[in-house]
This record gives sequence, structure tokens and C-alpha cells, in this order.
Amino acid sequence: MKQNVTCTVLFADLRGSTSMYESLGNAAAATIVTQSVAMMSKVVEKNGGAVIKTLGDGLMAVFIHPTRAIIAAQEVQEELERLKARNAQNNIPNLRMQQALAHGEVIQVAGDCFGDAVNVAARLLDHAGDNETLATAQTLRMLPTELASQFRRLDVFHLRGRLEPVEVWRLDNHASGDSVMATMFGDTAPVAPVPEGLRLSVEGISRIHTARNLPVVLGRSHEATYCIDDSRVSRIHARIEWHSGNFQLTDFSSNGTFVRFGRQAEVVTLRRASCTLHGRGVISLGLNTSQAQTPMVSFEVLRFAETDPQPLD
Repeated sequence: MKQNVTCTVLFADLRGSTSMYESLGNAAAATIVTQSVAMMSKVVEKNGGAVIKTLGDGLMAVFIHPTRAIIAAQEVQEELERLKARNAQNNIPNLRMQQALAHGEVIQVAGDCFGDAVNVAARLLDHAGDNETLATAQTLRMLPTELASQFRRLDVFHLRGRLEPVEVWRLDNHASGDSVMATMFGDTAPVAPVPEGLRLSVEGISRIHTARNLPVVLGRSHEATYCIDDSRVSRIHARIEWHSGNFQLTDFSSNGTFVRFGRQAEVVTLRRASCTLHGRGVISLGLNTSQAQTPMVSFEVLRFAETDPQPLD
């Protein structure tokens, strides 16, 4: 029997498990993945949600009210960090969580759910970066002010298979990060130093930027901070700005922005989404970093005490 209900749909997906199967073996990796999915289910049910189905390394759940869905998403992220800490001796790869939420009317049939909110949440998950939680504007409208204020507007997304664009917001994990760290390691845990500069190198030009002279715009436009004359690069392709004590990269392009950190083989794909820059690596515009002749920007996050003095841009 079909039933129309209005609810919040949550999709959660664990990333990094593929490399874990390679490094730990099938049995050990399967145990950790099973623990992770069981943890997600427990958090969902604790907050009044219902798990509709598990999806390999993740799940789909529904909540009557978005407040409980957002709280569940926060707790899933926190519990994942605790799970990783408990398994630290196994030298597990860096597991990350992607989550996406949409609120609206769905159709419940034989224990499954269908409808626009389901489709939007599923497509939105493809845009979430590592440890990012994305939500639609409609989801935020019903949240209390204190909870809604923890979100930052990203952009209007054109999701695959949907005519109408969707306004998307990202949960600022920094709001709860201090309490999570204190719970895991005690109040004496040292605070990570705030990055002071960002060195960008593009086509032989190298400059250091600070929070005072951001944002930096990457694109084909001659008005961009770094003009990259390549047909695969959008006029305003990506922007780097200072947000919550970090250098944040946001994609605004048609073809996507791709980030590889250090020597990691895995590439973070940004499509109208954001990620925090850390350490050093490369930003590829329009093509994956593994492809030849890719328009590329090298970056390095700096603490000036650890570097040689250089002129600031």
C-alpha cells in the first residue's frame, strides 16, 4: 500500500574502504565496514529515524523532522572518529564520511521510499567532499536558529536528472570539532596551529597569499587572480577563500575541479562543492590530475615559522 509522507531523507556513505580491503585484507576490512554501518544504523534509530536500506558502505534513512536528521548526521561523524580511534592499532586507512539530506514529500511502498527528496539527497551525495554534510535549503528552513547557523551556503546546484536547481548548504564541522576532540583525547589535547599562508604556483608564477588578500579566483577570465587560458577551464572556475580558520577551495565550473593531496593516489572530485586545503598537493581544473596536459595549480599550506621568508602577494 502506498503512503505519501513528508520527511527528511539522509544518505550516508563511507569513503576509503576500497584501500582498506587492499591493505588489511577482506576479513579485517569487512569487520570494520560492518561496524561502521552498524554504528550509522544505531545513531539513526537513536534519533528517531528509520533505516530504509543499507547500500554497501552506507545507508539511506528517513526522519520525520530535519532537526533529528541533522543531529544524527553530526553524531555519525563523531562516532566515526571514535571508531577510527578504537581501531588505530590496525593501521586502517583514513576513513571519511559523506552525507546528504533533503526534505520533502516521499512515497512509501513496501518498506522502500521514492520521490523527489530521495532523488535529490542521492544526487547531492555525489557532490559531498570528504567528511562533508550537505543539505538543501528546504531542509534548513525547519531547523532552530542555533542549528541552522552551523550551515554555510555553497551555491545553487544543477543536479543530474533534475530540471530545477537546488540551493545547497554545508554543515560547518568546526562548530562541534572542539568538543569531539576533547571527548576523544581529553581537554589537554593541543590545538592545531592555524595556517598562516598559502603558496600557489601556476605556470611558473609562485605567490604566497594570506587571509588578508583572499579570495583568490582561478579561471579563464582575464579578471581572475590566476588566468589559465585553456578551453577546459571555466571563466570563473574555482575560488579559494578563508573560512573558519582554513583555506577553502570551492568549485564553480562546468567540468569540475580535482584535488590530490601529497602523494595520495586518491583524487577528491569537486563539482560545485568545496574542500579544505591542507598540506601540499595539486589542483586540476577541468580534468582529473592523472590525465596528460591538465591545467594544474600546485599549492602548499604554510606556517611561516617553518618556511623561508618570501614576499607576500
